[in-house]
Amino acid sequence: MASWHDGEPEQERSSLVRMYAVTGGRTAPRTGLAMEALVSSATSAQLGMTYTREYRAISELCRQVRSVAEVSALLAIPLGVARVLVADMEAEGLVRVYQPQLEAGLPDRRLLERVLSGLRRL
Repeated sequence: MASWHDGEPEQERSSLVRMYAVTGGRTAPRTGLAMEALVSSATSAQLGMTYTREYRAISELCRQVRSVAEVSALLAIPLGVARVLVADMEAEGLVRVYQPQLEAGLPDRRLLERVLSGLRRL
């Protein structure tokens, strides 16, 4: 049974502290990264123990192309954390990121309809 401290379960607090530590306290990626951007592993080999467990999990998960939002949901980590980690992994050459093409900075209507449809299925 989780102990409580300041109204939060101890396990939940330590998880949030870990996410803060893993991202270095950053809440936004260093480069623009859309939540619908697609991510794939850049290597077929498993990442070694020199990488954080989050990096290893993202690399494994992205052997199949996934969106940043899917990575967040499937790993049960906040979207902001997933965006920071994926952007950092891209900078290190561990994953490839495919950004959506937006016309004149406006979101594509078809993309918004697909997102809405996906949300309804949840």
